Amino acid sequence: MTTDMGMPPILSPEAADKAVLLAAPRGYCAGVDRAVITVEKALDLYGAPVYVRKQIVHNKHVVSDLESRGAIFVEELDEVPTGATVVFSAHGVSPEVHRQAEERSLKTIDATCPLVTKVHHEAKRFAGEDYDILLIGHAGHEEVEGTAGEAPDHIQLVQSPADVPGIVVRDPKRVAWLSQTTLSVDETLETVAAIRARFPELLDPPSDDICYATQNRQLAVKEIASESDLVIVVGSGNSSNSVRLVEVALEAGAKAAHRVDDASEIDESWLDGVSTVSVTSGASVPEALVQGVLALLAERGYPDAQAVHSAEESLIFALPKELRRDLKAAGRA
Repeated sequence: MTTDMGMPPILSPEAADKAVLLAAPRGYCAGVDRAVITVEKALDLYGAPVYVRKQIVHNKHVVSDLESRGAIFVEELDEVPTGATVVFSAHGVSPEVHRQAEERSLKTIDATCPLVTKVHHEAKRFAGEDYDILLIGHAGHEEVEGTAGEAPDHIQLVQSPADVPGIVVRDPKRVAWLSQTTLSVDETLETVAAIRARFPELLDPPSDDICYATQNRQLAVKEIASESDLVIVVGSGNSSNSVRLVEVALEAGAKAAHRVDDASEIDESWLDGVSTVSVTSGASVPEALVQGVLALLAERGYPDAQAVHSAEESLIFALPKELRRDLKAAGRA
């Protein structure tokens, strides 16, 4: 159960000294929603199996649910039978992956988040103008690999301010930066500042590359962290934006913060002596998992959650054009 801030619930005596704050916005962003619906509709339209390169989004419950419906997740395209249907994940892929798919005559549906696609376009534009591009992100993350693959001869990875002294560029006056979309806003700005100190003529991307959902979820947790004895972030361990939410909560004043995939991972000892618990979730987390956490807290004597709104989200992305075309042809658009 959830109530809005300003409408406090009537508390039982044992819950009177406790509170649960629920961050809003939280959970699914437009890009994740689009990607998950893409796989669901592909299964309905083409029938199982539908192959998906990498996890469609970084949440093990979402992946497990789609597997139960007939999706087969693979690491690389050589695991996909020639001529089969394959969906590219929300994190994006490099031109080399598109080439491999064409070589194997695969039917591809590109579920890359449009905000990630925007970064790919920026990488190609900067490379076309012969800039050295400093890509702020985490090594091994699919989004970083996809973006770097757009201009491998021009892009070098910068993971933190500690990497900045070792950067080597051809012309200090022709340097630009881009970033992985799911980073901590504060962490990214710190790295950008360090880069700019070395390269004062550093060129910014045309717009902030940290995605709106990442920023909003970090803002929401900052709003409630200082009042929290404990912040519980629902999200999987390979979800960059979920991991960042734990860090942001601690930096914003939470006494403790932990990430869990679902309520079953909550350690009962975390609740010892805790009056105010705040709950949020990463951008790839179904709301049912958050409700499971709230249900556990209710069982432990905590009152209904009070929703704390820090931003409104209304963005919706159209489904991939390949899927829209086939749905229309089948009369199911």
